[in-house]
Amino acid sequence: MVIIFVTYLFVVLFGYYLKLLNLNHLKRYGASIPSEFEGYIDEELLKKVSEYTLEHSRLNFIKSTFNNLILLVFLFGGFLNIYNSWISSLNWPFVLSGIAFFLFLSYGGTILSIPFNLYSTFKIENRYGFNTITPRLWITDFLKSLLLSIALMGIVASVGFFLIQSSPNYWWLWVWGFFLIFGLFIMYISPYVIEPLFNKFTPIKEKELEDKIKELMQKVNIRVSRVFKMDASKRSRHTNAYFTGIGKVKRIILYDTLLEKMEHDEILAVLAHEAGHWKKKHVLKQFIILEVISLVGINISFRILQTDFLTDLFQIKPVTLFAKIVILSFIGGIISFPLIPLSSYISRRFEREADHFACELTGNTESMAGALIKLSRDNLSNLYPHPLYAAFYYSHPPVVERIKTLCALPSKPRG
Repeated sequence: MVIIFVTYLFVVLFGYYLKLLNLNHLKRYGASIPSEFEGYIDEELLKKVSEYTLEHSRLNFIKSTFNNLILLVFLFGGFLNIYNSWISSLNWPFVLSGIAFFLFLSYGGTILSIPFNLYSTFKIENRYGFNTITPRLWITDFLKSLLLSIALMGIVASVGFFLIQSSPNYWWLWVWGFFLIFGLFIMYISPYVIEPLFNKFTPIKEKELEDKIKELMQKVNIRVSRVFKMDASKRSRHTNAYFTGIGKVKRIILYDTLLEKMEHDEILAVLAHEAGHWKKKHVLKQFIILEVISLVGINISFRILQTDFLTDLFQIKPVTLFAKIVILSFIGGIISFPLIPLSSYISRRFEREADHFACELTGNTESMAGALIKLSRDNLSNLYPHPLYAAFYYSHPPVVERIKTLCALPSKPRG
């Protein structure tokens, strides 16, 4: 148990080291304007970027330290044993006990995160002009999210523990299959059932833009059912756009903030980038990789959970599957930490391919570069991440690097 404790501390401290490295790098270079951004930002805005990044980093450090201390006290201070004993003393059926065990833990995590979320939204985001959400809407969103998570977790836990109880020797396979099907189901219904609970989606009124989008997507055999505007501005001034839908038929969602700040060619470039992810099968590849890893992981977990090694190691009595899962998840997080840079590398590679595809499709590298500049400027993105930090955590190449690569590509439209 001492080895696990020390290893976890090493992982946490290494993560803090990378974040400190990143902040020092920003302080050293963050005052100079990259040549790609000349004319789009000034020194005052760069200062604002540094302050915004620093404030969020401080909050995340405090939040991370707090969460890590709570986790360590819970696991190594005997509170898991107390909690596990309490759930067991209720003498509820196995499935109901499992639901209660993890729902109550989820409640605890949600409640502890409230002060940090409030400070981030109503202090930091407000101070830098991003926040537009009202306290009433925040509370409404919170309650909706809580009820939704209870419902989804209740379904997942009840079916999962039912399968474990019904098939003691092969539950790992059935649980993996259920998670797979349930995940696909949620992906399918989310645009029609879940997302409208929080935002309003209306067809865009600019017929010219809609026709251009559909024409662009037809070039790569993507059928667009509708192009919608999302009322993102009632919560934040951050900008974004995305696709929804399974298969060749897509719904395109544009933030109203994006429509306000970008030219048509820049919006088309952003959507061409998203089309690149679909045509290059990045979503499918990531999904397959994730499911293969999940299958292997759940099989290994099954074999470990068949023993009492974990509960004996942490001196948990009575022995329950629920306590074993908590401990195994904790150790799994430590073991998977070195895989983060590999996952980030694959994601960055996909992003570069999607950028290249977008420029090839539109034949307009300037619009793609312009869109990235506006997204970075309007969202106060850090233009100077430390290379090691970016290699470890960045799912996208640093924006200055992306723009340099784009500017080196030929402007030749597809078809």
